[in-house]
Order: sequence, then C-alpha cells, then structure tokens
Amino acid sequence: MANRGRATFAKRQKEIARQERAREKAQKRVERKETKVKVDREGVNSDPDIAGIVPGPQPLPYDLPEPEEEPKEEQE
Repeated sequence: MANRGRATFAKRQKEIARQERAREKAQKRVERKETKVKVDREGVNSDPDIAGIVPGPQPLPYDLPEPEEEPKEEQE
C-alpha cells in the first residue's frame, strides 16, 4: 500500500508538465500571430494569377501554316 502515493505523485508531475507544455504552445501561437505579416487584401480587386485572362476560346500562341491543297490529277 505504500507504493500508491508514489504513483499518484508521478502522475501529478506528468500532468503539471503537460499543462506547462500547453501554456508554452499557446504562448508561441500568440507570438506567431502577432509577428505574422499582414497582407492588405482590400487593395487587391482581382487575383494576380488570373489577371488578363479572357473567358472563352483563347488565341493560339503560334500561327498554324496554311493547309496546302493537293494537286488534282490531270485527266487524259
């Protein structure tokens, strides 16, 4: 029966350590949130990745050669 006290003490120490780690994580989260770079989303009215894209068929990036007509066979 004497061993029961030690197990409870170790369990309490583990719980205190867990709470301390949780406090440190929460503090780091707040710190990261404060130092995070703020991006002004209000000033941008369109996505720069799709700026200038027109819906519908797109022009070809190169010119296709004109289709050559096959010569007709001469009739004899």
